Amino acid sequence: MTTTILIPAYEPNHKLLTLIDRLKDAGFRSIVVVDDGSGERYADLFRSAGKAGCAVLTHVANRGKGRALKTGFQHLMREGIATCVVCADSDGQHLPEDIRRIAETAADRPGQIVLGTRRFTGNVPLRSRFGNSVTRGVYAFATGTPIHDTQTGLRGYSSDMLEWLCRVSGERFEYEMNLLLEAPSAGYSFHEVPIDTVYLNKNESSHFRPLADSARIYYPIVKFGASSAGAALVDFFLLLVIQIATMNLLFAVIGARVCSSILNYAVNRKFVFSRGRPRSAVSRSMPRYFALVALILALNYGLMFAFHERLGIALVAAKLLTEGSLFLFSYWAQRKLVY
Repeated sequence: MTTTILIPAYEPNHKLLTLIDRLKDAGFRSIVVVDDGSGERYADLFRSAGKAGCAVLTHVANRGKGRALKTGFQHLMREGIATCVVCADSDGQHLPEDIRRIAETAADRPGQIVLGTRRFTGNVPLRSRFGNSVTRGVYAFATGTPIHDTQTGLRGYSSDMLEWLCRVSGERFEYEMNLLLEAPSAGYSFHEVPIDTVYLNKNESSHFRPLADSARIYYPIVKFGASSAGAALVDFFLLLVIQIATMNLLFAVIGARVCSSILNYAVNRKFVFSRGRPRSAVSRSMPRYFALVALILALNYGLMFAFHERLGIALVAAKLLTEGSLFLFSYWAQRKLVY
């Protein structure tokens, strides 16, 4: 089989060796294991993996799952030994038969990222069920594209994606979310394959840190929210000042939005949507951004007019309702179309 199985591992237990044996029995001959700084206590286990025929790559210190995956991808590019790559977790939660299905699907779908999608039925730990529900909602909000299981570690890639996979930002658990966020703009679509949901001992072997790693995963959304909040404060202040000075709602809305949009464009281009790559050219992104501004401005005035002039809602409340309504659309449009 020309598929390589890539397994990042940090302080694994015997289930890693069991998985390797079962993968060998299933016909996989190319298996790469990345020891992400597990330390001397786990050296014998990784030596056993090497004796079983795996290529074992070692980090001296723990650097995170994202970096471990990139180390594996870089190794595969140097060796040129795979036509597609399937990434699987080391804790035994991915069954060999499901890994095979992902491998076969990835081989048949070059240019698509194949996701092993868990259905979260049966006895699923609450933190896993809740965590996936939240990140699924965050991803759908950020992109407008629903994915059933954004946290799956079982994923298949064709070998022509390897260079791009190494460029995606993120070193730890946020890497896999960033990958999903950046794939559409890189020209890659998704294909989901249902797999069994397997949790052993309530997923106690997971090294996911709920607070620190969740913060990393949601960081792109937080950055956009902070940028939008800053621009909204400027917009809000100027709206009140211009409205009081001129008593003209249309002039106030336009003047406030032009000033706040210039600020928001500069911040978003430099900090929010740079994604660790060279920032988009001004000649490309600026016309798109201000075309979006014009559209949102029209929607902004229409909603403000409806709320304030027609329904009699106070100006401050009308402004808050309007901005809340347009926030989701603005984020989706900027990530999808502008940057």
